[in-house]
Amino acid sequence: MIADVNGGPVAPLAGTAGALAPLLAQVARALADGAQARGGPVPAGGPPAVEAAVRAVLGATAAPRDGVGADAALLDLTRVLAAGAADPADPACIAHLHCPPLAVAVAADVAVAALNQSMDSWDQAPAATVIEQEVIAALAELVGYDKEKAAGVMTGGGTESNLMGLLLARDARPGPVRVFCSPYAHFTIARNAMVLGLGPNAVTPVRTEADSRMDLAALRDALAASPERAVVVATAGTTDLGTIDPIDEIVSVAREFGAWVHVDAAYGGGALFSRRLSALLKGIDQADSVGLDLHKIGWQPAPAGVFLTRQRKSFAPLAMSAAYLNPVDDEEAGFPSLLGLSLRTTRRADAFRIAVTFRAFGLSTLGDFVDTCHQLTLSAAAAIAAAPRLELLAPPILTTVVFRYRAKSDVDKVNAALRRQLIVDGTAVVGRTERAGETWLKLTLLNPYATRTDLDRVLDAVVAAGEAQENK
Repeated sequence: MIADVNGGPVAPLAGTAGALAPLLAQVARALADGAQARGGPVPAGGPPAVEAAVRAVLGATAAPRDGVGADAALLDLTRVLAAGAADPADPACIAHLHCPPLAVAVAADVAVAALNQSMDSWDQAPAATVIEQEVIAALAELVGYDKEKAAGVMTGGGTESNLMGLLLARDARPGPVRVFCSPYAHFTIARNAMVLGLGPNAVTPVRTEADSRMDLAALRDALAASPERAVVVATAGTTDLGTIDPIDEIVSVAREFGAWVHVDAAYGGGALFSRRLSALLKGIDQADSVGLDLHKIGWQPAPAGVFLTRQRKSFAPLAMSAAYLNPVDDEEAGFPSLLGLSLRTTRRADAFRIAVTFRAFGLSTLGDFVDTCHQLTLSAAAAIAAAPRLELLAPPILTTVVFRYRAKSDVDKVNAALRRQLIVDGTAVVGRTERAGETWLKLTLLNPYATRTDLDRVLDAVVAAGEAQENK
């Protein structure tokens, strides 16, 4: 064993008695120091300042010949990481679907990392295998599936869940496949179709109505005109406006043509926790497959993606037996394997964080969080609508608000520039999007502890930055 002068290991393993606690204390201290140095939602100075700070800590190379010791490395690099972070826990960091994680979920993640279980065979993750199965069953029930017939797996997020939805739909039966979705569907639908070799023109956008939801008559016409087998992707929560397609009606139309229905609920799936908003997802229980992201609305550290199917048999194309992981006689002897449910082999025990969160707070508290964020979003929209220098694009549906500064000229240029200025100044992280070729700003409100006062500060900062850009 490589030992230090006191006879102990130079680099103790996480499972070594007493090794982890002092290091975690160092991390907590460095996180606090870094946040204090940052002093806001994002570091001031923009890319050059952040790059300089990181390189100053790393020195000439990120992989030196000789180390500086665990304490120094952990303290210095954690400080610079925290000082240079875009902190989703700060009420002014509201650009993306990037939630502040719950402390208990982060603590649970430490346990997952320390134990380093891999979910590709039971003998690598005995308890974690059971926990994932139980969490998946609970989420299947939340969607409205029969948990005895449904199946699912943890994924890396919406990209992987959408890929699995298209893959299982493609392989459900032979023949060419065409994908139908709203023009506002997530870009990964088109990219995953390309990855699956469906062809460059395999995705057909379906016209939407004035509210940006899929037009059912247009869907019916498109399906009737297509000779290929169809996969219809309903979006439950677009990244910009939070638009939710009419899932119930889409399923009905799709069934007329024998089409597979996949619901991308990476964002909007969080509405299932809320009694107030869950009705927006009516019909999701009839979809063939569903993707959820609890690292968006769910307050989990990423990744916390979930992919579910209404029928377990839908996973048949992924069935796999590897002698060194899940030999048939082991499975027959009662050793369960999750290998045939995932596109990945090595996987973290990501369901553990969710299990801890559910047990700690129950679904009711998560529902309260959703409702609080939704109410804050409505308040933000009202404030924007009442502000003379701001323009609201549309009433919010979930927890996003799209708006812009009313510049006297060069509206797109001013809004793009003011957003960058807020980031460089370290004042706020506001999102950006485009509608009909125009530049708009976006707030994504996922912090249940943010207040109307916090939002007013951000909106005031937007106006001030817009005026400053106009006066240049």
